[in-house]
Amino acid sequence: MPEPSPLTPLLSARSSLAAFSGPSFLWRTGALFVAMGMTMGAFGTHALRSISDFGPGKVDAVVTATRYMIFNGLGLCIISLHPRFSFHRFAGPAIALGGFIFSSSVIVIALSRNRLNALGPITPLGGMIMIAGYFSLAL
Repeated sequence: MPEPSPLTPLLSARSSLAAFSGPSFLWRTGALFVAMGMTMGAFGTHALRSISDFGPGKVDAVVTATRYMIFNGLGLCIISLHPRFSFHRFAGPAIALGGFIFSSSVIVIALSRNRLNALGPITPLGGMIMIAGYFSLAL
């Protein structure tokens, strides 16, 4: 196989994927998820409740999404400390990607006041990717 060069970046895809599955990536992503979840949770709890036409169902959706973001962030931090699973090529990236897709799509749909309901089918896709990441840890 030829050596990767700037003219053949796809040949180096395997080595670049390693950057998305190591302990440092998992820890940093987990910390960002926790920080974003706490920030959005506070926003959802305080600011959104004061908006009169923002119903309690939408506030609950934002709060639920932020909880998932926090739990996944903590999960990623814990996985980053495991000697074997911190280098798992699928689990961490799947949990991070799926968790981001799931939580962010719920938040965007809620904040858009139903203008972006077309994103609805994306939410379960993110959930399935996230769950597949957790299941892969058990294999």
